[in-house]
Amino acid sequence: MPFYDDLITATNSDRSALFSAPIIADCLQGRVSNESYLAFLGQAYHHVRQTTPLLMLLGGRLPDRLGWLRKAVAEYIEEEIGHEEWILNDIAAAGGDADAVRASQPELPAELMVAYAYDLVNRGNPAGFFGMVFVLEGTSVALALTAADKIQQTLGLPNKAFSYLRSHGTLDQEHTKHLANLVNQMTAEDQAEVLRCARIFYKLYGDIFRALPTADSVQKEAA
Repeated sequence: MPFYDDLITATNSDRSALFSAPIIADCLQGRVSNESYLAFLGQAYHHVRQTTPLLMLLGGRLPDRLGWLRKAVAEYIEEEIGHEEWILNDIAAAGGDADAVRASQPELPAELMVAYAYDLVNRGNPAGFFGMVFVLEGTSVALALTAADKIQQTLGLPNKAFSYLRSHGTLDQEHTKHLANLVNQMTAEDQAEVLRCARIFYKLYGDIFRALPTADSVQKEAA
């Protein structure tokens, strides 16, 4: 069995833990509020804006044994650059304050996930970065398009408020195939690091979702 298939199987429980976040259940049941959607976009902005800098750092930190990955990293950079601006446009289209989000600091869960990613590339085995790619893109493929449809149906927002979710849901379907090809070529030691880091990023990314306001919490605040 290819390593990528093993990776999916080995992280089933971690993925289930992320998907059990209350905000995700709310969204899939059509119980999402505009406040919750804007909060999600705000935290997405803070970690997505680090994607290009992280990839650029990764390209320079790859050891010789992983030098063959540099072309793929360069392609990722070309495809990912500027996506944080899509999120700011979505925020504005959904009635939020894009300028305030741009000037804000991330909540602690997003701050910690980004900080761990930088530390991993700088201090650890850079192969583990692809564990984060696996988690973020796999979650996007599983949820983004369905979530966008549910949120739009519930809130009645225009199409231009969903450029991030819809574009990434589609783009990441292509990325996951490419990622599978990359990790399948890694050594067993580097593959083990991808798996280890995937489990960590499922926890860190899940914490971002678990910290978002749920439908019940928004109602309580409004009462």
